[in-house]
Amino acid sequence: MTNKNCIIIHGCPADKEKAMDPETRTYDKHWLPWTKTELEKKGIKTEIPLMPSPWAPVYEDFKREFEKLDINKNTVLIGTSCGCTFLVRWLGDSKQKIKKLILVAPWKLNKDSSEFDKAFYEFPIDLSIKERVDEIIMFTADNEDEDGKKGLEMFHNALGGEIISIDGYGHYIMKHMGTEEFPELIEVVTR
Repeated sequence: MTNKNCIIIHGCPADKEKAMDPETRTYDKHWLPWTKTELEKKGIKTEIPLMPSPWAPVYEDFKREFEKLDINKNTVLIGTSCGCTFLVRWLGDSKQKIKKLILVAPWKLNKDSSEFDKAFYEFPIDLSIKERVDEIIMFTADNEDEDGKKGLEMFHNALGGEIISIDGYGHYIMKHMGTEEFPELIEVVTR
């Protein structure tokens, strides 16, 4: 298991000013640091890169930052919210083989889509991704936002995989989960 590595791509905050301050930003917090610590205790190298300007995501900028990392057939990729959108698009573009793709509260829609947002969120999902990924898992919750549920449905219809729904976890952020611990994710990564 020690040759397995994990990369977690955070979500996209709405507020630029709050997001720029390491003390007030939340997009790289929630369950992400706890998960990194727990996976590294198990010998799985885990990285959480800070993506450029996530409050106004640009696919090419995310891609440039992401491709600095070691991604191979033993890699587990985890995305949350818009991080899921990025990973699915990147896997379609790159044709990279990986061990697992885990989408946590996947997001594919934006209610108030500007042309800028559409450039990030709207793309055809490459159906051949499922041929290059050993396992696909998607986390959702009974109380997830309707757009989040639609996003999950879009990804699942295209990629298949296992859906895990945890009651009360909403959009998998601290104020919905009530904890930074996410043992269900650790279990899925390490199985």
